[in-house]
Amino acid sequence: MSGSKVKIAFICVHNSCRSQIAEALCRHIAGDMFDCYSAGTETKPQINQDAVRLMKQLYGIDMENTQYSKLLTDIPPVDVVITMGCNVECPFLPCKHREDWGLDDPTGKSDEEFIRVINQIEKKILELKIDFHEPMIHSCV
Repeated sequence: MSGSKVKIAFICVHNSCRSQIAEALCRHIAGDMFDCYSAGTETKPQINQDAVRLMKQLYGIDMENTQYSKLLTDIPPVDVVITMGCNVECPFLPCKHREDWGLDDPTGKSDEEFIRVINQIEKKILELKIDFHEPMIHSCV
């Protein structure tokens, strides 16, 4: 584990869909800058199967090979916390920077809706890469 990388956690209640997609895409797109994690206050027995299928199809990433649903206590301390848009009380983790992406949960919806959310996550991770080239001047709210 590199001491120079920013540790980033993608947090959602169940850690089964959006946060898992974000972890996989972060590792894929920005693994050179970030140590990427995802977690939730509850777990599911498996990652959302539509998310798994579409991530394989779109990026060649098999999330089930390297990821599983985790609790907040299962990940190390992090520098950055990104909440997915829980529509309930989002889980809390101490950090230096926090933001909420306000993403709709595509669970049970069409492939088009999943792809829209995946594209939003990819865009936001690319923005994070740009933002964190600058010194961390943000603080948790």
